[in-house]
Amino acid sequence: MAKNTDLVLKQSVIYQVYNRNHNESGTFRELIEDLPRIKSLGVDIVYLLPIHPIGKKDKKGELGCPYSISDYRLINSEYGTLEDFLALIKETHKLGMKLMIDVVYNHTSRDSYLLNHFPEWFYKNDKGEFANRVGDWSDITDFDYSRDGRLWEELIDILKYWATLGVDGYRCDVASFVPIEFWVRARTEIAKINPHFIWLAETVDKGFIQTIRSLGFLVHSDCEMYQAFDICYDYDVYHSFKSYLIGKTPLEQYIGQLQEQEVIYPGNYIKLRCLENHDQDRIASLVKTVEQLKLWTSFVYLQKGTTMIYAGQEASCKHTPSLFDVDKVDWSTYNENGIADLMRKLAQLKKDEIMRDGFYTIEMGDIAESVILKYESQIKKRVAIFNFGLKTGEIRVDIPDGSYVNLLTDASIVVNNGEICLGVDPILIDVDK
Repeated sequence: MAKNTDLVLKQSVIYQVYNRNHNESGTFRELIEDLPRIKSLGVDIVYLLPIHPIGKKDKKGELGCPYSISDYRLINSEYGTLEDFLALIKETHKLGMKLMIDVVYNHTSRDSYLLNHFPEWFYKNDKGEFANRVGDWSDITDFDYSRDGRLWEELIDILKYWATLGVDGYRCDVASFVPIEFWVRARTEIAKINPHFIWLAETVDKGFIQTIRSLGFLVHSDCEMYQAFDICYDYDVYHSFKSYLIGKTPLEQYIGQLQEQEVIYPGNYIKLRCLENHDQDRIASLVKTVEQLKLWTSFVYLQKGTTMIYAGQEASCKHTPSLFDVDKVDWSTYNENGIADLMRKLAQLKKDEIMRDGFYTIEMGDIAESVILKYESQIKKRVAIFNFGLKTGEIRVDIPDGSYVNLLTDASIVVNNGEICLGVDPILIDVDK
């Protein structure tokens, strides 16, 4: 990963917002009103899906996709004005949080300012037509980073503009499709404005990498992306996670891939850990019980990496809002199931130094579909146990016999002969050395 990555990101929580569908008006001003509640969840970084105007040519749905951008220097009028956006930055900072925005530099809309003024900067297919490399992205056309160095200068200048206004980080859409040399240069330039700027890459899964390379196009692996980025998506393992939830593959496959991450990436790598996002199904729609929802919610916070929650996840929403239309988050279930309260507690526990500095391991337990996470420092050991299969029995743990407190529920946990009686609640124990 980038040499100057701040490891406090391992303890951080990102809150993803799609402004159009987040609240009644879909504006920055109404989002400002919601910031105290978001902060109360233990959130460190508010991340906004693209804030720019959406292209009209070949648009998807009634309003178009926010990832089909017509002008990177402007604000989508649906959300308000530049002054409204600056007010949002100010209020976010006032509450001690940072603001991250989406950067979409693989492509623009098919009627974008840059396409109209600098057509030579864009990719063309064998017929000489403006096109995109991925077939189902029919509302956009791709950049060609090999054609003109002025493209690099313009895009970096745009990044500098928003950083100068007070934006604290960029989540870079399909960043793996953009030359890593561009991202390295961009990071260097933005560091002159804000040395603590945060870089999050939406990297892609292994199968997608193989497909794109088979077509003769550039796409980077996660290992390459860590040259410029602080955090990479966990799409390298997401398929196995979802495949387990829908009953297609065993949990061991997913856990094995998580173990593999510990040896194939840099020693202090940071992965984005999320159960859902705007491109994926809601976790509440994939699990069968509230107990499983609480287990997976706890797991995503206690894994090594940066936790991201998608607005509405704290309300156990099952419906993923459409990107292309007005499709509001249903907040009516916010106070059900106690998920928001659990998130608050987990965010607080994530701030413990051991979550940043402790040596991390993950393994299967000796009861079917159970998992044990461990963090170990010179001061203490933290052990988390997850009974995803909701089986009963005694699970072996590397903890001295005695009575402990489950930091998640305050219940007493007894270790007897190196075993714990497994229930349905996630277990988190700290053991002093």
